[in-house]
Parts: sequence; structure tokens; C-alpha cells
Amino acid sequence: MAGTRWLDEREARLWQAYRALTRDLQRAFDRQLDRDGGVSGADYALLVPLSEAPDGVVRMRELGRAVGWDRSRLSHQVRRMETRGLVTREDCADDARGLMVRLTPSGRTAIEAAAPEHVATVRRYFFDQLSEAEQATLTQLFERLAGKLASDAVEQ
Repeated sequence: MAGTRWLDEREARLWQAYRALTRDLQRAFDRQLDRDGGVSGADYALLVPLSEAPDGVVRMRELGRAVGWDRSRLSHQVRRMETRGLVTREDCADDARGLMVRLTPSGRTAIEAAAPEHVATVRRYFFDQLSEAEQATLTQLFERLAGKLASDAVEQ
């Protein structure tokens, strides 16, 4: 502990504000998604790339990459969504070991119901609170922070 660089008061305030913001934003998004589409934030995270894919089909491995989830988390979430009729799993025609995830009509209905108000909620609580200059600054900062995480992940 002797070499630990503890947060000073200013840094601690910023860190706590960031943590509170991300927690409260996620709660607002989760409430809205449940109310308008009957889906969770995790459901929505998978429904987006599926709804944007040709024919609503994405290889399981690619879906995991798109949302940044490990195989176990993805498999559990897809299984829950399959039970609720939002997606189906299919064998991959090109690779017997691969699985495809297909958006069902119920899944498409759910994302189409949730998406318009989700975008409005994102605007209300995030973009509408920031000037264009602040948005540009945050974009640069977030990209720099994400870049550091990505470069450190490669080194490990």
C-alpha cells in the first residue's frame, strides 16, 4: 500500500459522479425498456445487432463480439431470450460447430416497440444535457479511455 496513488478529493468526486451517472442512466434505460418493449437491457443489447443484421441472423460468436460478452454470459442470455420467444438458435450451415441466433417476429416486435422511446430517453438524459462542444470532448475522452483499455487487453 506504500506505493498506492490514492485519489485526491477532486478525483474521488469525479469518480463517484461517474459511477452514480452510469448506475442511474442504466436504471432509467432498464425501466424504459421494460415498460415500452418488455425487454431488459441485456435483451436490448442483443436485439439491436440482430435487428440490424440481414435476415435477422448473426453467428453466436459474432454476436458475442458485437456486445463484448464472454461465451457463458451470451449463452445464458440467448437461452433466456429463446425461452421467451425473442430469438431462436440454429445450427450454422457453414460450420457444424457453430451456432446462429435468429431474431423471431416477437423479438422484432419487442425492439420496434422499445427503440423509439429508448432513443428519446438517451437524448433526454444524455445528449440534450450537453452542448455540441461537450459532446465532441466526451467523444475524444471516451475513445482515448477505451483505446487504453483495448491496448492493455492486447498486452495481457
